[in-house]
Amino acid sequence: MRSLTFIRLGLVAVLTAIVLPQPSQSQVNAGRGLTHVRSAWNLDPGYLIMYGHTRVFGKVGKINLAQSIGTAVTFWDVQGSLAFSYGISEHFELGVTPIIYQDTQRGRKGYNLIDDIFLTLKVGSLGRRGGSVKYGFDISARFPSAKRHNIIFEPYSAGKVSFGFNTRLSYSKDPLYPDDATSLHFNLGYWNHNDVGEQLTDISPLVDTVRVLQPTQELLYGAGIILPSDKFDFSFELYGNAFLQRPPETAYSRENVLYFAPKVRYKPYRWLSLDMALDLRLTGGNDQTNYGLPGVGKIPQMPNYADWRINLGSRFTLLPTTVYSLTERDILMRKAETRRELFEKIIREQRETEAAEEELQRIKEA
Repeated sequence: MRSLTFIRLGLVAVLTAIVLPQPSQSQVNAGRGLTHVRSAWNLDPGYLIMYGHTRVFGKVGKINLAQSIGTAVTFWDVQGSLAFSYGISEHFELGVTPIIYQDTQRGRKGYNLIDDIFLTLKVGSLGRRGGSVKYGFDISARFPSAKRHNIIFEPYSAGKVSFGFNTRLSYSKDPLYPDDATSLHFNLGYWNHNDVGEQLTDISPLVDTVRVLQPTQELLYGAGIILPSDKFDFSFELYGNAFLQRPPETAYSRENVLYFAPKVRYKPYRWLSLDMALDLRLTGGNDQTNYGLPGVGKIPQMPNYADWRINLGSRFTLLPTTVYSLTERDILMRKAETRRELFEKIIREQRETEAAEEELQRIKEA
């Protein structure tokens, strides 16, 4: 038994090492739901999930060398992050997402090793007990621990503590075990970048005099569907943003953008799943950055947002450790017991309601 535990821990370490050196996007989801669109259902209390996420974009461009000699170069945008979600109670869940690596295309190194960190508190699993529809919300903050911000190919960031909230609405055909049935998820949120007074370029503030005059604000939205099976889940999501107040023209990512993301998830064990997805940009190709301003460098033939991205992910259940030894029989028995308890509670509440109505009727007749 002890050797099996070491094998599992070794597998976790190897897969995490594969994920870390590569890149992903901004905030990804370790809890229930899709990669970007979140579920209103919370994790069960005591569950700790770790999600390692990597995303990659690359495109060939041309740069000019000395004496007007041009050469082709592949520009890569890679991001790697780890997301952790913990079920505090039936209605509360905590999430922490540090971005471990992020290409910047600037400076001597050209990357941030330890980028920004997201912190999220979720209130979810709200709605009628045993109902197929749940709702919830979360509040989040982004803490700037990266060296460089305002990164080409990536969502806008200004290097300040930013914050926002997100609302969630979910439907599942199996409300007791929503992960095991077809489910629909909808998100709508707001983000405030808290960036008034910020300079977005790296050059001297005496040369670049452009500053953020009003706080950059945006709406964030998404919708997705999950089609699960025994070993594979198939999902499709749409997610994007709409600026309420755009950043200044020195920002690389000031356009509204929409992505479509199909994904397949392989579930070899109850405690481990492996993801592969593709992000396809549907809108946001109209470049609104002013490259004539000081300090705003243009990479020839490159978009502000990635045209496409390959996403790889691995999801581990770290707690409770009992999940490693569960058999299919244990799972079926637990599901049957949960359904029995729910039905008994519904019947008990219905009888109490009927008794109260009868008592009220007797009082009226008296």
